[in-house]
Amino acid sequence: MPANPIIEIRNLSAGYDGRTVLHDVDLTVYERDFLGIIGPNGGGKTTLVKCILGLLKPTAGTIAYHPGNLSLGYLPQYTRIDRKFPITVEEVVLSGLNGQKPLTARLTRADREKARAVVARMGLEGLEKRPIGALSGGQLQRALLGRAIISDPQAVILDEPSTYIDKQFEARLYELLAEINRECAIILVSHDIGTVLQQVKSIACVNETLDYHPDTGITPEWLERNFQCPIELLGHGALPHRVLGEHHHHPHTEG
Repeated sequence: MPANPIIEIRNLSAGYDGRTVLHDVDLTVYERDFLGIIGPNGGGKTTLVKCILGLLKPTAGTIAYHPGNLSLGYLPQYTRIDRKFPITVEEVVLSGLNGQKPLTARLTRADREKARAVVARMGLEGLEKRPIGALSGGQLQRALLGRAIISDPQAVILDEPSTYIDKQFEARLYELLAEINRECAIILVSHDIGTVLQQVKSIACVNETLDYHPDTGITPEWLERNFQCPIELLGHGALPHRVLGEHHHHPHTEG
């Protein structure tokens, strides 16, 4: 039985300060999809995410959500986190409930129990009262991932999760994402093509416009066309493992 679409984007254009960053974008995200959005820096990946989250109004086109009150979780880029902000792990996770209730609403016992369960699921037991400034990159990432999922969203958007540079926890992160993906759709935005390609079910390359492929349709030629880089496909057992071949950008195309 085919999966139901939960986000449908049609003929979307968007930009800033009168400059168009994205144009003519069509994309459908399905229930329990694991969509990798890749593309060069400046190609419009973050602009697309802002449109999906409702933070940026498109200049043209439509975004439809099914249901209309579709709930979204969001893991922002590392550079957008103020680690000096005096907030604990537990408070970070609980803040993911703010979208469901007014800020003035009191937290219930059920809210706190749910937060405890999420903290444990993220492998952060015993760190509930620790300020975020005292966490490693991987711990902070998992606290923020807990924040993104505590409200039981129908889709979670992860913006450049590899920027947390905590290789020790990278494998655990992708295990967690595989678990979460059984419950909801995941949209993972990254310029780290090698990491993304090992995880996703489908992929879209954003470079002003969008080119979409189910995972089975990704070829070295498609990747080279979208990244202007030679790609090598390597097999590791039953799992295809794709990596960038050695390549050299000309200085004016770097990014």
